[in-house]
Amino acid sequence: MTAPPPVRPPAEPATEKATGTPGRKPPSRLLAPLRQTGQLFALALAVARAIFRRPFQVREFIEQFWFVASVTILPAALVSIPFGAVIALQVGSLTEQLGAQSFTGGASVLAVIQQASPLIVALLIAGAAGSAICADLGSRKIREELDAMEVMGVSPVQRLVVPRVLATMFVAVLLNGLVSVVGTLGGYFFNVIMQGGTPGAYLASFSALAQLPDLYVGELKALIFGFLAGIVAAYRGLNPRGGPKGVGDAVNQSVVITFMLLFAVNMVLTAIYLQIVPPKGG
Repeated sequence: MTAPPPVRPPAEPATEKATGTPGRKPPSRLLAPLRQTGQLFALALAVARAIFRRPFQVREFIEQFWFVASVTILPAALVSIPFGAVIALQVGSLTEQLGAQSFTGGASVLAVIQQASPLIVALLIAGAAGSAICADLGSRKIREELDAMEVMGVSPVQRLVVPRVLATMFVAVLLNGLVSVVGTLGGYFFNVIMQGGTPGAYLASFSALAQLPDLYVGELKALIFGFLAGIVAAYRGLNPRGGPKGVGDAVNQSVVITFMLLFAVNMVLTAIYLQIVPPKGG
């Protein structure tokens, strides 16, 4: 007599194979952006906590500070001149149509200090320094250097990410002052020389409309934008996909994500500032 065929157990449901839990559906791809957003915020919190831990990587911070400053000082100075000129020419043309030429200096300088200067600095840091930071961390990741650091008990966030984020923040604050001065001088030159404005009216309108909180909010924006640029670059560098090609894709993504965050955060900060600080003379 032949033995009866063995009884096979029923096949497991597809959902149980995919997730390991009976009856649970696999996670949707629509949740991937939310998951990455949460990971980005988690990295930002980890960096904020690691800033106050010891030992602080002083040498790494100095090296990164010098690198970020060296690749952004000259482009920032060169870009701020046409920005200030364009703002001065546009505002001068508008005030001439309205018959308020005496306010050209104040309006153009406020636009440069509050809006143009922090954005110029942040875009340059994200494009020049942020891409280099992302490529450096990404290459370390695919070479498994970061995994080796974790095995040895060294935190990659405290050792590598914190000095780079602090460097982008401090360089952004310092560059914001440089761009504000150069952009203001460029606007003054083009308004006085190209549009026939008077130096006295330009300076008088500036002193009549501008106030110290305008400079403070510009520096605060630069500090926050530098932090965002460093965090996004570090996050994409720590999470590359697909080897060397994934590192290049991560660099491009870091720049694009930083640009989108900068404009959104700038809109929020500007709205809050206009609600809290009253205009001068108002």
